[in-house]
Amino acid sequence: MAAGSSCTIVEYFGGDDGYRCGYCKNEKGNFSHGMWSHAMTVQDYQDLIDRGWRRSGKYVYKPIMNKTCCPQYTIRCHALNFQPSKTHKKILKKMSKFLSKGEMPTEQGDGEPMDSLCEEGGLHGPVKVCHSEVASPVVTAILTEEGDTTPAEFETARKDPVSIPDGRGPETTPKPGVGADPGRPLCRKAKELRKARRLQKEQKRQVGGGVPASATSNPATPVQLTQPKALEEFINESLPDSPLHRLEVRLVRSNPPSSQFKASFDASYQVYKLYQMAIHHDPPDKPTESQFHFSSLYLCLYYSAGYGSFHQQYWLDGRIVAVGVVDILPTCVSSVYLYYHPDFASLSLGSYSALREVAFTRQLQKQSPKLCFYYLGFYIHSCNKMRYKGQYQPSDLLCPETYVFVPIECCIPSLEQTHYARFNQDPDAGDTHVLKDLGRALVLYRRTVMPYAAYARKRKCSNDEMEVAQYAGLVGQVCAERILLYRA
Repeated sequence: MAAGSSCTIVEYFGGDDGYRCGYCKNEKGNFSHGMWSHAMTVQDYQDLIDRGWRRSGKYVYKPIMNKTCCPQYTIRCHALNFQPSKTHKKILKKMSKFLSKGEMPTEQGDGEPMDSLCEEGGLHGPVKVCHSEVASPVVTAILTEEGDTTPAEFETARKDPVSIPDGRGPETTPKPGVGADPGRPLCRKAKELRKARRLQKEQKRQVGGGVPASATSNPATPVQLTQPKALEEFINESLPDSPLHRLEVRLVRSNPPSSQFKASFDASYQVYKLYQMAIHHDPPDKPTESQFHFSSLYLCLYYSAGYGSFHQQYWLDGRIVAVGVVDILPTCVSSVYLYYHPDFASLSLGSYSALREVAFTRQLQKQSPKLCFYYLGFYIHSCNKMRYKGQYQPSDLLCPETYVFVPIECCIPSLEQTHYARFNQDPDAGDTHVLKDLGRALVLYRRTVMPYAAYARKRKCSNDEMEVAQYAGLVGQVCAERILLYRA
C-alpha cells in the first residue's frame, strides 16, 4: 500500500483539565490528552490506536488512564478465531425471524449498544474544533508492504459474507454484564453429550465382556466433537432465500466521498437526526446538515489502496435503517460509530452490526493477511453497560504502560480489584517505543518540515519544550519521527 506524498499533521492540546464523564457522570473526573488531526495516514492511526488513542471525528484523544475516573482500555477481537456466543446467536435468529416473517421483537434491544462517540467521551470532553490553515508539505509517508492490499470491489454492494476456514477456539457463554467466563467448560449440546455417553458405555461393555473391538460388527470409534459453525454460517442462515424483508449491506467510502456516499448522504443524515433525537435527546434542529458532514463522523484519513474511512450502510427494503462508521487499517477494522433508525431498536442493530463487522474483517483477511483484528473501541470495566465488549472473544486489552496486548481473561482479575491496572506481568517490561530523543521529533513550522532540534534553535525564545515532550512521549518515538506536529 503506497501512501504517496501523504503525511499526518496534528495540533496537540494537552489535557490538564477534567471534564464530565459520560459513564459515571462525574462532573470533573474525566481526563484525556487530545490533538486535532488536519490529515492522517492509515499507518499512523493504526500505530496511535495501538498506543491507546482513539478518534472522535478529527479529534484524536487518549485517556489519562491513572487519573481518569473510568479508565478506557483499547480492546481488540481476534476475528479469525471468533465464535458467536449464545447471545449473539439469539440476535441473529431475531433478525432472521424479522426478515423471513416480519416478526418485530417487543423488547427494546439487547442491552449491548455499540459505541456512540458521545458515550465514549470524545464529545463530552474539550473537543476543540480547529480552524487553522495548515498547508500540507510534500513529504513521503510511511510505506507498507505492497502485497497488503484490500479488495478492489469495496464500492460494490455486499450481501452475504463468504465463509473462510479458521482455527477457532471453544465457545464460551458470557455472564450477563460481566463478559465471558474463561473458567467454564466447553459448551456442548445435549444431543452431543448423549451420543458421547452411548459411545463410552459401548466401549466399557466391550472391554468388560472381553470382546475385542475389531470383532464387533459395529466398532466403537473415538468421540468426535462437532466442529462449531462459523460466524458466516449463522449470518447466512439469518438471511432467508425468499424473505418478506430484504436486507443489504453496502460499503461506501466516506473520505474522499464516493459517488454512492454522495448519493445517499441525505438519507443517511435523516437517520442520524432521528437517532440523535431518540437516543441522545437532541433538538430537531441539531445537527444541521453541514455539521453532520463535518462532525464526528468525518476524519481526514487518507484513502490508499482500499484502506481508509468507510460507512457500512444497512439497507432494508430499499431504504437506509442503520450506518456503521468503520476505519479499515493495515492490521484491523476499527469500529468507530453506529447510528440507526429508532423504529428498529428492538432488532439489536448495535450487536448485529458488530457481528457483521467481525465477518467483514475475516473476509478482508483473505486479501490482506495482516488484517486480522476487529477493534471495538474502549473496554470500560468500571461501567457495567460497557462490559459487553468482553463477550467478543477471544479478545485482548492493551496494557496502559507497556502497550502490549494481553488476553482479557488475564486482565479481569486485576480490574475486579482496581479501576486502573497494568496488565503486563513482567516488572522489567517497558514501552518499546519510549521517547529517547526529542530532537528527532518532526514539526511543521511555517510550511517547512524540520526536526524539533532545528526548530528549537530557530525559535530560541520558545517555551514549548515541555508540551512537545509530553506529546512525543504519548505518541512514542516512532510516531514522533513521522507525524508532523504543527507549530504556529
